[in-house]
Amino acid sequence: MTAINEKLLEDRLGTLEAARSWSPRVVSRLEALIRSGEDDALFRVNPIKFAADKGMAEAEAIDLSLYATAHGLFEMNWMLLCSQCGCVTESFSAMNKLHDHPHCNLCRIDLEAKLDDYIAVSFTVSPQIRSIKFRRPDELSAEEYSFVYNVAPEGKGPDGRIFGAMIRDAMLTVGFLPAGAVPPFALDVKPGLLIGWSPLTDAGFAFNADAAAAPKEQTVRVRFSDSGCEPDTATVAPGRLVLEVESAVGYRSIFGLSLIPPEVNIFDRPPLKYDPFLSGSRLLTTQTFRNLFRSQVIEATEGIGVRDLTLLFTDLKGSTELYDRIGDLNAYSQVQRHFERLLDVTVRHNGAVVKTIGDAIRRRS
Repeated sequence: MTAINEKLLEDRLGTLEAARSWSPRVVSRLEALIRSGEDDALFRVNPIKFAADKGMAEAEAIDLSLYATAHGLFEMNWMLLCSQCGCVTESFSAMNKLHDHPHCNLCRIDLEAKLDDYIAVSFTVSPQIRSIKFRRPDELSAEEYSFVYNVAPEGKGPDGRIFGAMIRDAMLTVGFLPAGAVPPFALDVKPGLLIGWSPLTDAGFAFNADAAAAPKEQTVRVRFSDSGCEPDTATVAPGRLVLEVESAVGYRSIFGLSLIPPEVNIFDRPPLKYDPFLSGSRLLTTQTFRNLFRSQVIEATEGIGVRDLTLLFTDLKGSTELYDRIGDLNAYSQVQRHFERLLDVTVRHNGAVVKTIGDAIRRRS
């Protein structure tokens, strides 16, 4: 039975409900998720998908997630995603740790991320409210770590499936590789591409199981290290194969084997298409984020790229004369109404007011 801190949950739901005006049943939908959702449903919650599933407005679902974080029900995750396989290459609790050059262990490639494209923000239930197993990755099975903890479900391949599902469906085995061990894997290999992979290191190989090769029982030894596998390419014959994997890393790692059919080319493929998620750029242009998490800033040395951003600057013409003509209090009241009107319009168009200076305003969306 799921252990929930009932008193704390009730207290924090109460403060959340009182924080602002919500549409009917919005907070109750969040409560139902926390109480009855499976562990994986409460790990990296996508507010855009939550809105679609519950028939809510996206903007309100995003605000709900942000207020739930501010009131201790959720914690925020900034994720760097792989454009090729959908792996979560890195995850941070605050945006000041973000950078724009992640590395994917599964694909063994360096990537470039922009705030609009491969930087996603999700939310996980607070461990003070409810404990879920994905908070303890060291206790997960090798398969759960590889295909749930390590993969964003929004990344889809050309067939519309989560890309990791292709590797998983083609999987022959996956398990933990103890430090210094040399476990043998006895396999019956069909024609195709036999790939070895790990979500934790760059260790990987691609062996071509060529039908033209003479069938025989074969033994191949592979050295598994942080930087890769030796050998990382080879040709083997279909049939019985004994694979000896020598672990040269000083910790327990994960090693998997998948056999990709000959008609599937996993090396020459377009970038994944991602289902809608809360991008870093959209979050930064959300007024609620700026109100509640104003102290969060990007500290990457060279900044992080953004592809699509609109900036608006406004100014009240003749404000000095206005103050002189109608007096300071009346003029100040007019300026504040100006700010309120622009804030309302900006928020309704999914933007955020960055700052006001005197009678001027700067908007980002």
